[in-house]
Amino acid sequence: MGLEGLDAAQFLSHHWQKKPLLLRAGLNIPTPISPEELAGLALEAHIESRVVECRPDGFVAQQGPFNEAFFTRAFEHPWTLLVQAVDLWLPRTAHLLSAIDFLPPWRLDDLMVSYATAHGSAGPHFDHYDVFLIQASGHKTWHIGQTCDDTTALNTQGGMKIMREFDEQDCYHLEPGDVLYLPPKVAHWGIAEDDSITYSIGFRAPTVAEALYDLAIELDAMGDGTLIRDPELSLSMANEHIDGRYVESVQAQLQSALNNTDLLGDWLARYMSQPKYPEATELSNEQRVAVFRSRRYVNGDPD
Repeated sequence: MGLEGLDAAQFLSHHWQKKPLLLRAGLNIPTPISPEELAGLALEAHIESRVVECRPDGFVAQQGPFNEAFFTRAFEHPWTLLVQAVDLWLPRTAHLLSAIDFLPPWRLDDLMVSYATAHGSAGPHFDHYDVFLIQASGHKTWHIGQTCDDTTALNTQGGMKIMREFDEQDCYHLEPGDVLYLPPKVAHWGIAEDDSITYSIGFRAPTVAEALYDLAIELDAMGDGTLIRDPELSLSMANEHIDGRYVESVQAQLQSALNNTDLLGDWLARYMSQPKYPEATELSNEQRVAVFRSRRYVNGDPD
């Protein structure tokens, strides 16, 4: 399975982590997950889910798990249900991740599925990771905005991170089978035109700080007791100011630890493939094998 009409080499050169791309009829999903099936997952305590309501005074999010009465009530406003890691909880969906077969498989994160009623939306926002948005059923309009950064003003009321200012640059109308790729930090605002199901394939994107923290924990667990040593001292350095030679010395010693490519490679393999949802161990062994084979994590190589 792959994305129809995609020149992978051209995509990597011109779009990956650079600019959006719309693929018409890029991926056919014959039998999308039903709203009832998705709502069923949101009843489980170990499955991450949320509902976003579009109220007149803004967007309000409620975190799962939910109960059956929550979904049988009459909603006053348009709403969207989002469920994370559906590929783990419904192994029959895991094969969809193999559609992105031109990227390193260990970069894949999970398959998020959302159901939206007409006019439902999660609001204008941006993500820190790459994402492929696949329209499984219904129709949705995606408004594409500016490239954001850590200074972008956000409204955090209602349990959301909604952009205060959205500068629309483009607009895409998605029909079933259409695929929209969005690079990190590109603002987007999806609004359902009717009851619709959208699949979202995201990619792992740890921060440098998170990666260094995890590596430090691993080095400590390995019993690496290497001490930071002083540079060659002089009498002029005996003051409260940290001499630049100290900084250079510490930098060199830290860099020396990072130059161990065998250690880094071994750590990176574990770090990028560690389970995001340990609760998935509740699946049967046959189910887990099916999931991880489809995600191509078995032996670290594609099947």
